[in-house]
Amino acid sequence: MASITIRNIGEDVKRRLRRQAAEHGRSVEAEVRDILQAAVGNETEIIQTGADLFESIRKRLAPYRDLLPLEPFPDEILPVPPETRRRKR
Repeated sequence: MASITIRNIGEDVKRRLRRQAAEHGRSVEAEVRDILQAAVGNETEIIQTGADLFESIRKRLAPYRDLLPLEPFPDEILPVPPETRRRKR
């Protein structure tokens, strides 16, 4: 495993990291590892279609399901409303 050093972290950020780590019952180092992993995502996830994108977003928002309900992805292509279609000249 690789190591990194992060310099010049503000005292406020350091304090909030300590508090957050304590709330999750782990060390500051473990908390930072988890934050970094969540920020960069899963390298094996490949998005090729709109359905893949929707599923990726749904997975990321799963912990907040009660706060932000998402409608199921439609199986069919929805028609473009007439007012947004380009006019032929």
